[in-house]
Amino acid sequence: MKKTITVASLLSLVFILKAQQIKILTADNKTSIRGMSVPDDNTIWVSGSNGKVGRSVDGGNNWQWMVVKDYEKRDFRDIEAFDANTAIIMGVDAPAIILKTKDGGQHWYKVFEDSTKGMFLDAMDFNGKNGLVIGDPINDNIFMASTDNGGESWKKWHGVLDVLTVREKGEAFFASSGTNIKYSKNGLFFVSGGTASNIYNWEDISIAPIPIIKGKNSTGANSIDVFETKNKGVIVGGDFTKDSISQKNCALFTYMKEKFTFTIPETPPHGYRSCVIYISENKLITCGTSGVDISNDGGKNWQLISNESFHVVQKAKKGNAVYLAGTKGRVARYFEE
Repeated sequence: MKKTITVASLLSLVFILKAQQIKILTADNKTSIRGMSVPDDNTIWVSGSNGKVGRSVDGGNNWQWMVVKDYEKRDFRDIEAFDANTAIIMGVDAPAIILKTKDGGQHWYKVFEDSTKGMFLDAMDFNGKNGLVIGDPINDNIFMASTDNGGESWKKWHGVLDVLTVREKGEAFFASSGTNIKYSKNGLFFVSGGTASNIYNWEDISIAPIPIIKGKNSTGANSIDVFETKNKGVIVGGDFTKDSISQKNCALFTYMKEKFTFTIPETPPHGYRSCVIYISENKLITCGTSGVDISNDGGKNWQLISNESFHVVQKAKKGNAVYLAGTKGRVARYFEE
């Protein structure tokens, strides 16, 4: 285990637009972060390339960086943290693995492994102890595995249900931020991209095409979030090879039983976006390689607040703090004043 303490004030790069700020808390040039989980306002976990996992328990002022033993070259594209001591990380392929810690990252143990040819895990999400991991299709069947005990054991669903058959050849999933799946109280949703871009609700076995750019391996939906009490949600994506293009990169939706209804923002986010979350019912934030946008009207109109590149953004599960992470191991906090 490697430990590096970084004081936030030493890396205080602040990008300001009106009363909104993005403040860099820490940076590590040896990793690219795509996984983030924030159990509460002060506890932040991140994961990324080169076997790296980062952890802060004081709101990002100090950081503990660790390289997971025996997995030094792995890419941990997603992480789910339950508290300051307990977390699960997902290694995407060769073979696909899921590891768990209960002591703040000092020790990790394997809870899932699959060496099937073509296996590539993309994202996971939890609702309490119930969790789901999703992977790219193998022989046109979407790979999924579920847990009901906090990730201690997993049940594979690959090839079991017809709903897990992709609609078109070339349809797959993006491991860009660990957020193409949302395990909500009202449904288990996931979104695809590539030649086709669809939204799936595993709870009621419903599927609908998303009005977002599609047709190439680099296009489609990357991230989904839902506002549970109003049965509505938001999807972002685009074309990551042309990350400044804003057309067809965002869709809003409502859902009732087996029906999805979509609307398109009047002013979309300013480029390809890999992650989106609700801060509140009307305030949303989205990020990608070409910048960060905020919406104050439920996603109808988006305003660019930073040109800085981030892969993932998350709000505290218990609290209000909002953090971002991305390339060069950067972790930042979004502020309003």
